[in-house]
This record gives sequence, C-alpha cells and structure tokens, in this order.
Amino acid sequence: MKELKLIAFDLDGTLLDSVPDLAVAADQAVKALGFSGVSEEQVRDYVGNGADILIGRALSQSLTINPEFSPELLTKGRGLFDDYYEQSGHKLTHLYPAVKETLAELQQAGFTLALVTNKPSKFVPEILAQHDIAKYFTDVLGGDAFPERKPNPVALNWLLEKHGCTADEMLMVGDSKNDILAAKNAGCRSFGLTYGYNHGEPISASEPDFVADNIAQLLEVIAVSA
Repeated sequence: MKELKLIAFDLDGTLLDSVPDLAVAADQAVKALGFSGVSEEQVRDYVGNGADILIGRALSQSLTINPEFSPELLTKGRGLFDDYYEQSGHKLTHLYPAVKETLAELQQAGFTLALVTNKPSKFVPEILAQHDIAKYFTDVLGGDAFPERKPNPVALNWLLEKHGCTADEMLMVGDSKNDILAAKNAGCRSFGLTYGYNHGEPISASEPDFVADNIAQLLEVIAVSA
C-alpha cells in the first residue's frame, strides 16, 4: 500500500465503544413508549445501521424490524432516543486501546484521515471533543451527511473526489460489514477490526483485505506494505 494517502475510519465499534450509552438511551426510549426494555448485550447486536434502525430493532427486540410498526411510532421512538442519548453526556463511552496513539502516528506520517460514521451528525463533534481526537480528522461525515449511509459508498466517493485520490490510495477502517461493503463498493481496500459491532458475525466473513484485533496493527500493515 505504498500509494496509500487517505484513511477513512468508522467511529462506533472502531475508535470508541459507545454501546453503554446507546443502550441506556434505547432502553429509556422503548420503555417510555410502553415496550419491554433492552439490554446492553442486545444493543451490541442492533447498532451499526444508524439510529432509525437501532430504535426500530430495540422496539422489535429483533434484528428484523416489526413490519406492523407505524412510521409515527418509529419517528416518536427516534425522537425519544435522541433526547435520552443527548442527556447521557456520553459518560460511559470510551476509546478502544491504542486509538489515540495510532491516529497521532498516522497523522504525523502525513496521511489524510477522515471519519465516516452512520451515527447522526449532531452527536459526533461533542464525542470527538470529549476524547480529544477531533484534531486528527480533515473531514467528519455523519450518517445524515448524504442521502445514503454505508454500505453505500457515497461518502467514500465524496472523499476521493475532494482529496483528488484514486480508490487505490484510500483505505477504509471499520468493524462491521457495512464498512467493508462500503469499501468494496468504492473500490478501495478495507481493514476490519474484530472487536466491534457486527451483528454477531465475525468480521472475516465480510472478507476485508486485512483483519486485526487491535487498531495499532494498522501501523504494522502500512509499514510492511509500504
């Protein structure tokens, strides 16, 4: 990967573990609507496709959203979830090991770093600031930055165009099949992490170009491939 210039990162499940706060907010939201609560373990399987899908799964107690739920119920649930999540202050969210050190080394080495997350944009700046990692990213693209989210490659294609890069010059780093599929759809390589949220499936099943247990291994891959 000696031609590598641009590295796009997912956020939740890749750089930080946000599920504890997401689970509390989802649990509060569904209970407020008269439904059974959800556990942190359940929410670990439900996240990754954006907040609308998360709340639909939490209400359904399943990865498959109940088709009988009305749009009004889902909209109300999403509004409650957003309110509770904002009120959480993200106190339970924490960075995974070696994240800050890895981002710092990559930036110092001259790589352009971008963030591409399905998380609603309004929550992202505060979380990045809390963990002092906003300074590493030239671009921060939330789940509502474009009409389509990952696995659609629109955000990655936008980054390629903005930075004048070819697909061979970009790498997508993520923890879910949505990240790996987005990379494949954009024609770029992918680096899959085993520790995040992938609906109970091993990340290797999505066939990323690289698989790692720790984000610091990204430095080894780039060095070895350079």
